[in-house]
This record gives sequence, structure tokens and C-alpha cells, in this order.
Amino acid sequence: MTEREPVLSVRGLSVRFLMPGGRRVAAVTDAHFDVAAGECLALIGESGCGKSVLASALLGLLPANAQTTGEALLGDLDLVTADERTLARTVRGRRIGLIPQSPAAHLTPVRTIRSQLEETLTALTGMRGRAALRDAAEEAAGRAAFPPGHLDRHPHELSGGLAQRAATALALVGEAPLLLADEPTTGLDRDLVNHTVDELRRHVDDADRALLMITHDLSAAERIADRIAVMYAGRIIELSDATSFFGPSGPRHPYSRGLLQALPERAFTPIPGMPPELGDLPDGCAFAARCDRATPACAAQPRMTETVACHHPHVPEDARA
Repeated sequence: MTEREPVLSVRGLSVRFLMPGGRRVAAVTDAHFDVAAGECLALIGESGCGKSVLASALLGLLPANAQTTGEALLGDLDLVTADERTLARTVRGRRIGLIPQSPAAHLTPVRTIRSQLEETLTALTGMRGRAALRDAAEEAAGRAAFPPGHLDRHPHELSGGLAQRAATALALVGEAPLLLADEPTTGLDRDLVNHTVDELRRHVDDADRALLMITHDLSAAERIADRIAVMYAGRIIELSDATSFFGPSGPRHPYSRGLLQALPERAFTPIPGMPPELGDLPDGCAFAARCDRATPACAAQPRMTETVACHHPHVPEDARA
């Protein structure tokens, strides 16, 4: 899917949650994608479509009732089959940096932000010395626009936006080959959103690292992403170059086009209906009930081509000629 060497290569990744009474919830189904060195892939879609579950599967952070199948290669390591010891000691923080969706829950409540940054610096870089650690912690905070005057505060003393910036600073410390940012702009105003995504882009560009960003903010995705992956009802239904996705031709899947048309700066028209429950998915196209292009053919599950999974995708103007 990319000419560059993939840092992360996901093939057939599926996650099922086993619920009481034998019911299964299909949170992620047959995900295929790569993220290359120097690239940002933005994963977008409505809440509840499985984006954060996919991220948790890559880090081995799913609950005990989850069943994960498929392959997720980080170099020569399969994250799906890796044991907890390997994930804890060699992957989290060191090979995959995480900006969590709920930063306040990931920050240690009894430690100041400064002490958490200094501890992370020591663990991941081996840095020692009070002055060196202090300077490095302040530098990391500055990259995330975290005010130095708040470094000696505890997490409960921070606003949601400040907690988000603290979590971003911690994720940037380890210089991990893959950065996984799960809604990294939550609680930030537009200027801080732009600062944050620009810093994430710089972090990727400076050393050919890879960035997988999960976001609802399509403006942030347009600003930072090289490629867009659209997720709906647990499936990736479109993979597109970001320039084409946000450009005049637009995306090919009707759902992807609906996401763009729902933006205030575009048509401001919401997609009708609601997504299906992941525990009660239809046999065919999960978007068919909401789609104005649906036909009887949509009763069958569409196969993913190189770019889109749809029986009736939009065709770019230049492809019609």
C-alpha cells in the first residue's frame, strides 16, 4: 500500500468480545493496512466504530474477554501473539508511544507531571542527573505546549486540555518508531490543535518515524495526514491518499463522503440514521440502511479492493473520461 518500508503492517486483524450468554461483539473485522516510516495514517470514523479497540489490540491492552486474530507486525514482532512480558518491557513506550484517549486516567494521580516526565526520561533514555532531567522534562513539555508553571502540579489539578498536553509530552519522550495517537486533540482549542498536530508531524518527519492517529477532527487529519483510513462498524472501508480524500474528487465510499459533507464548512448535512450495533451487524454492507446508493447487491458483504469496500463507490471525474 506504500512504497516506503512499513513500520507497522496489519493483516486480517479482528477483535471479538465474548459477552455473557455466548453473544459476540465484532469490534474489529479483518483490518488490513500499513504505516510507513515518515508517514501519518489518520484513522477516522464515528464513535463506537472500533478505532480505539484496534489501537488497544496493537498494544495488548484489551480486556480478558477479547479474542484477537490476524497479524500486526512491528518489524519482526507480531503484536497479536506477543506475550505480556514482551509488550511491557520492549514495546510500550519504547517501540510504540501512546497518546491515550483518556489522558487523565493514564497519568499517575499521586505524582506531579514533572516527576512523571523525569521518570519516563530515565526509564526510556537512561538519562541521569537532576539538572539534565529537569531541562529535558521542560523541553518535552514545551513540545506539547504544556506550560512550565504547571509541571509541579498533580493530574487532578489540571484541566482536560492540560492533561491531554501532559500525555502528549510523555508520549514524545521515548522517540518510539511508532507513535499511536488516540484522539490527541481532545479538549484543545484550534490554535493548540494546530500546534499539537504540527509537533506530531515534526516528530514523524525528523527521524522517519510512523504515526497512526485516531481522530474525529477531520481538520486535524487534513492538516497532518498522508493517508486516510475510514472505519465503519468495525471494518476499514476506505484507504485513500489524503490529498485526494480532501480534494475536489473526494473519497469514494458514500459513508466517507457523508463524513465530509457533515462538516460545518461544507454542506453541514448529517448522515441520516445511526450506525448498527457491533453485536448485531447485518450480513451485508453495514452502511446500506443509511446509504442513498444502496441496491439489492448490498445485501452481500462488499470486498475491499485496493482503496474501497463498496458495491457502488463514487468514481472520480478523471477516471470517467
